[in-house]
Amino acid sequence: MRARVQEIVFDCADPSALARFWSALLGGAPVDRSPDWSYVDPPGFVRIAFQKVPEGKAAKNRLHLDVEVADPVAAADEVLPRGARRSGGPVTDEQGTFQVMHDPEGNEFCFVTGG
Repeated sequence: MRARVQEIVFDCADPSALARFWSALLGGAPVDRSPDWSYVDPPGFVRIAFQKVPEGKAAKNRLHLDVEVADPVAAADEVLPRGARRSGGPVTDEQGTFQVMHDPEGNEFCFVTGG
């Protein structure tokens, strides 16, 4: 069997707000399908959707997105006013540099360069 990823779905408290955060980061227009479901179609990537759930985030994600940028530190500085936060400092190794981040609801993602 061969399958294709149709979309990546984040459980969250505020789908509309997260769709707007990720839209600002990756491009594409945020769409509110209902109060419980929003999404964004970033250019060149699968749909990222956000569904409202009653429980809060309780642990580290088992999956995260690596977002390629020219400068992870500058990218982090740019999204902080939008509600993101850093987790530690930038890390550089033989593959490049990455900065672990959290979106406004605490979902981990990384700004990466190189590799």
